[in-house]
Amino acid sequence: MALENSVFPARPDSLSLPAEEKGEGEKVEVATEATASPGFFNLSEELGPVGTTDTELPPPPSVTVKKSFQNKLAEREAQANEPRKKTQGPEKEKEKEKERGRFGWGRTKRKRQRYVEKNGHCNVQHGNMREHYRYLTDIFTTLVDLNWRCSLFVFVMAYAVTWLFFGAIWYLIAYCRGDLDHLEDETWTPCVNNVNGFISAFLFSIETETTIGYGHRVITDQCPVGTMLLLLQAILGSMVNAFMVGCMFVKISQPNKRAETLVFSKHAVVSLRDDKLCLMFRVGDLRSSHIVGANMRAKLIKSKQTQEGEFIPLDQTDISVGFETGDDRLFLVSPLVISHEIDMHSPFWDMSQAQLEKEDFEIVVILEGMVEATGMTCQARSSYLAEEVMWGHRFSPMMLLAKGFFDIDYGAFHHTFEVDTPSVSARELSLAAARLDAHLYWSISSRLDKEPTLTNQAAKQPDSGSANSKGGEPTFIVGEMTDIQEQTGLGELNGSVATDQSESEA
Repeated sequence: MALENSVFPARPDSLSLPAEEKGEGEKVEVATEATASPGFFNLSEELGPVGTTDTELPPPPSVTVKKSFQNKLAEREAQANEPRKKTQGPEKEKEKEKERGRFGWGRTKRKRQRYVEKNGHCNVQHGNMREHYRYLTDIFTTLVDLNWRCSLFVFVMAYAVTWLFFGAIWYLIAYCRGDLDHLEDETWTPCVNNVNGFISAFLFSIETETTIGYGHRVITDQCPVGTMLLLLQAILGSMVNAFMVGCMFVKISQPNKRAETLVFSKHAVVSLRDDKLCLMFRVGDLRSSHIVGANMRAKLIKSKQTQEGEFIPLDQTDISVGFETGDDRLFLVSPLVISHEIDMHSPFWDMSQAQLEKEDFEIVVILEGMVEATGMTCQARSSYLAEEVMWGHRFSPMMLLAKGFFDIDYGAFHHTFEVDTPSVSARELSLAAARLDAHLYWSISSRLDKEPTLTNQAAKQPDSGSANSKGGEPTFIVGEMTDIQEQTGLGELNGSVATDQSESEA
């Protein structure tokens, strides 16, 4: 009875089992049946030393914890976010701040794929073309468009194949006529003298086509077939020479090599010019020989979705650089700054500085002209992405006046400096200018309305007014409108002056 009435701890520390971890942040305690009963007591403390047996306690039964689907999703999200949290630090925060623009708008990490590279190469590849025979119809242009490795290979093979082909025919004629069997017979007249094998026939083919004529191997008049073959090889050899030399000459003098000396600025700028927002970039020619009839064009490449729901991935919009006024025709002797005025017809009419940092577009600029030295048409291209357009900047001057000439410093060709430029769009600037003009107009009118009128003073002093009227002097009314003025439309101008005809007549 004493044992039953005594108070013992419900769960002694000696029989508690280690905790089993389940998931993240959860610990499930597993105990035996003895520890689960609230009336269990420590026998060693109450009864003294007690003999123990070797029997061990059975292993604790496994406890399964059923989790809901939402808890599992929460655990997966927590595990996925663990490595991100570890990598985040002060350096990571600085990188995030750098990714944000001037106004806090987040820039996308994905860089836009260029449609036209900075060097003018169009980043477009044609695939799944099944009509390859069209390339053979214009074989000359196809050979010119090949790279130098393929062009040199075709050039060498064209001559080698013709030499081998006609050399084989010369050897076949000598073999069929029996010239090879009568090499030591002085009475035998061969088709070609001193042709004793394929190598000698191949050398005779080279001499014939290139018109070298060493004089050791000579065709005789006893072979009419050889005479016809000689004429055919001479004609075909001339055609091969003209074709291959023409291809190499055109490839060497291609006008796109002239475009390597036409440079564009690395960045485009947006700033005020004559109180109007303008998009500007710089172009220059490094050679002293000029581009004749230089013409400038610009295109805006941007994705577009029509009102009918059609998505156009690379929509091209024309950017005016002076086509209406003739400013697009350049006299490119010194570097020029090409300007595009952002007006209501411009695609940048509603674009502000904050919106520019979020836009994704590409501006392609094209310079065309005729090379003065060769007379061929040359085209130079470049492009500017949205992050390459600098708002509130202007190009540095690069022309100096020297003794008898103008010195151009190309070291400052890409340099820009920051100027005061409003960060709003051209539309907002025009609206603000219109409001300012309207405010100035109505402010002047309101000041005239507030001035004291002469009619009030005439009402206070009727005697003086009558005296003045008798004298024939008219009374002026300032800041008031008569019924006649309202009918004729003159009442729109506040502060007008009118005479009181009734008082003057009286």
